[in-house]
Amino acid sequence: MENQVIGIEGLVGAGKTAICRELLNNIPNSILLQGGNLYRGIVFALMHSGANLEELKQNMKQVDIKKIMEELKINIAIENRDTVIYIDGKKIQEEDLQSAKSSLAVSEISSVADNQNFYLFGRSIIEKFKQNYTVIVSGRDLMKIYPNLDYHFLITASLEERVKRKYIQYEGKIAEKEVKENIIKRDELQEKSGFYQKYDKTILIDVTECKTVEASAKKVLEYIKM
Repeated sequence: MENQVIGIEGLVGAGKTAICRELLNNIPNSILLQGGNLYRGIVFALMHSGANLEELKQNMKQVDIKKIMEELKINIAIENRDTVIYIDGKKIQEEDLQSAKSSLAVSEISSVADNQNFYLFGRSIIEKFKQNYTVIVSGRDLMKIYPNLDYHFLITASLEERVKRKYIQYEGKIAEKEVKENIIKRDELQEKSGFYQKYDKTILIDVTECKTVEASAKKVLEYIKM
């Protein structure tokens, strides 16, 4: 199979990342590039660098994301076919990147940032990996980052189902009511950012009724020619 670029976007809590990881088990010679984790890594590094996030949000239009990555020594790597973020040589754990606090900060910053430099940077990473792999890209605004996607999927699910899945992900460490409030707020911020757009090639996949990640991934695989 010729190397492809498969874009997976999704509503908050719809299970996008889990679906992507399941796709790795079914698509030969594939890797997962989590654009969202790269952005999360940037925000995580800023949160731990002593930067004032409120001030930063006021000036995000002038911020060069690639320059921030260089200054904070943020690097992206692929290990075991998945995305890993290093900050100053130290691997950042997935639970830290996916924490409720980090997630909300990412949504707030991305809603006011000029992301063009980030998009160009993301495109260059995809092109580099596509030379050797089929690249499953998970994130937001993927059609703007990489207009030549072979597939563009948007994963959706009901609010109730998304709250349930996020609550399970956080292992009960956050009250269900707070989880729901965070999802609603992040949905609003994502839409304000212009995310969740549907294009001519966008394929909507509703996974509300799927009981397992395997079932969700199967709905995506039905459209992919290998």
